[in-house]
Amino acid sequence: MNTWPGSAYPLGATFDGNGTNFALYSEAAEQVELCLFDESLVETRVPLTEVDAYVWHAYLPQVQPGQRYGYRVTGEYDPKSGKRFNPNKLLLDPYAKATCGEITWGQSMFAYNFGDPESENNADSAADMMYGVVINPFFDWAGDRAPKIPYADSVIYEAHVKGLTELHPAIPENIRGTYNALAHPAITEHLQKLGITAIELMPVHQFVNDSTLQEKGLSNYWGYNTIGFFAPQSTYSSSGDLGQQVQEFKGMVRAMHAAGIEVILDVVYNHTAEGNELGPTISFKGIDNQSYYKLVDATPEYYMDYTGTGNSFNASNPHSLQLIMDSLRYWVTEMHVDGFRFDLAAALAREFYDVDRLSAFFELVQQDPIVSQVKLIAEPWDVGPGGYQVGNFPPQWTEWNGKYRDTVRDFWRGEASTLGEFASRLTGSADLYEHDGRRPVASINFVTAHDGFTLRDLVSYNEKHNQANGENGKDGADDNRSYNCGIEGPTNDPAVLALRGRQQRNFIATLLLSQGVPMVLHGDELGRTQQGNNNTYAQDNELSWVHWDEADQPLIDYTAAVARLRKEHPTFRRWRFFDGRPVVRGEGEPLPDIVWLQPDAAVMAPKDWDSGFGRAIAVFLNGEGIHGRDARGERVTDRNFLILFNAGDDPVDFVLPPDEYSDVWEIVVDTAGASADSAPRDAGNTIPVEAKSLMVLRAHIAAEAEADHSVAASLSAPQPPVVPSAVEPPASQAKGQTKGEVQSRAKGQE
Repeated sequence: MNTWPGSAYPLGATFDGNGTNFALYSEAAEQVELCLFDESLVETRVPLTEVDAYVWHAYLPQVQPGQRYGYRVTGEYDPKSGKRFNPNKLLLDPYAKATCGEITWGQSMFAYNFGDPESENNADSAADMMYGVVINPFFDWAGDRAPKIPYADSVIYEAHVKGLTELHPAIPENIRGTYNALAHPAITEHLQKLGITAIELMPVHQFVNDSTLQEKGLSNYWGYNTIGFFAPQSTYSSSGDLGQQVQEFKGMVRAMHAAGIEVILDVVYNHTAEGNELGPTISFKGIDNQSYYKLVDATPEYYMDYTGTGNSFNASNPHSLQLIMDSLRYWVTEMHVDGFRFDLAAALAREFYDVDRLSAFFELVQQDPIVSQVKLIAEPWDVGPGGYQVGNFPPQWTEWNGKYRDTVRDFWRGEASTLGEFASRLTGSADLYEHDGRRPVASINFVTAHDGFTLRDLVSYNEKHNQANGENGKDGADDNRSYNCGIEGPTNDPAVLALRGRQQRNFIATLLLSQGVPMVLHGDELGRTQQGNNNTYAQDNELSWVHWDEADQPLIDYTAAVARLRKEHPTFRRWRFFDGRPVVRGEGEPLPDIVWLQPDAAVMAPKDWDSGFGRAIAVFLNGEGIHGRDARGERVTDRNFLILFNAGDDPVDFVLPPDEYSDVWEIVVDTAGASADSAPRDAGNTIPVEAKSLMVLRAHIAAEAEADHSVAASLSAPQPPVVPSAVEPPASQAKGQTKGEVQSRAKGQE
């Protein structure tokens, strides 16, 4: 095998058009071998003898894209000191840009003998491992440009590659469940109809299907079990797994961008698929266990677990940090993605034990010229002590706002004492984000997400129904803050069904018209159900997939209409928080930029917010009070809006506020449907709002009469005076006017 010294940078396998450079970091290794596999999986080992700054490297001029490879690393095997080297275990390159094959679970995948964790197992794992693949990095992006949609204008759609596309009848069967399926017009056009500006994909980094799930006849569906931070999940490729998945993923991104939709990745850098001390040896554990994982100080045989998965990635080690940053830059520069949602992001903030929002990871992101410029979304919690960090991430970051979810659910199910917090969540959660200079867009608002009930199940079940997961119903959250509308699960009761439909519309309208960035869970607009299962992490089947043939078309149209209302009116997507101060107007008394009103139109007093029985409230949004300017420096104004909320069990009569708010109001949204086509209402009128419903009213502007240019109108219109013919001049010509003078006057009349 012809081998050249090569370079220590970049890490991973890098094809340059001629050959391939291989580089692997391991500080404590004694020897590293590159293992190449042909089509018959016959192995050729190449010792890496060049070492620079703990990076082992070589250049192989004959290695081309499609080459399968892995590593064997020799060193001390002493788990009690945190060292787990074993050259009998084939190891996946942490920088592999593609993988092929899947793991076959058995004794060889573990470095100890089953039943004896302190023993050493020397069975060769090569035949049971997945392999890294050398890829062709070149791709025709055809002038692809990132949409770069401002946060305030964004509507995010959380989706699963397979779950969204596997059952879509318009997508060819041979590509369903893949990146190519996402790029199909059936998907992009649906997203465009909904006003979606970004699709947030659940994990597409290469992940591992857990052995414990396989033993139960289940599989890892969600994908929060990462093993390759650079490789797109190979099972989501319809074109092959020898590098084709990379090309297919890039094609999907290109198609989304052409449709004006950004691609955001849900990424898992907080842990890996290798688990705890009893987990398999797949990659990091056998390459440099002490560098890549947080180990217990006094007993480094064990792993710190802030994630509930057995291990925590060591984001305080410079080489582990480098891997994370290299991965992020790669997905932006080479794969053209537009942002990231960081799973259990609080785990990345743990410098030593406590959560530290100014940890090295966040400092690196802040100064990075590439990563700092894309959308950065934190899931602001982990399972460790003090792990709930909503509102505590650096100013550059946005956050999944779990408090928004909980408060909005509580309000619509009729919980007591939620008015004050509901008002805060509706207006962008200033109490969480304003203190450090952030704006309403720091709040990623959501009512449902992959973890928990779907929207339809949220209004259909009071209890989780997770028996299919094989954990005797012990898994999944118990505090769902849901309301089944009177009957648990499926029903034919028309009153219950009507209430459930109204509640779904309430949640959708509240979400899309709140300040901040709305996130919709895939299928919620279709009425998707998981039959009450609130933890479908292992359900890679029709329970989790979107059933397009059962779609609730009116709900789709309703969602699209409310999203369009949001897009057309900047009052619902403000860059700055409300301040409650009067807005200078041309005439009349100034009104604040926001006014909260009781049903009788009286302004809410401080004591009213503490009312434990309040279920109904109105909010006035002043279109003249939008702080900030547009991209061209122009002042932004809008129509005035009034939103009436009734979360109670009985109808409530709301009095429309005085004419200083607006002389006339028109109803643009009524989740009960009763007043959708009614005439505009004058100020001071009383308007009934049905139980468990909301109504959106817009200041009415009488339409100007438009000229009728129809044929019928032209035939019935008065005819102009007839101009005398120039051929037969009128009698006036006898009085001395020439023929030319008459023609001139006729032209003048025309």
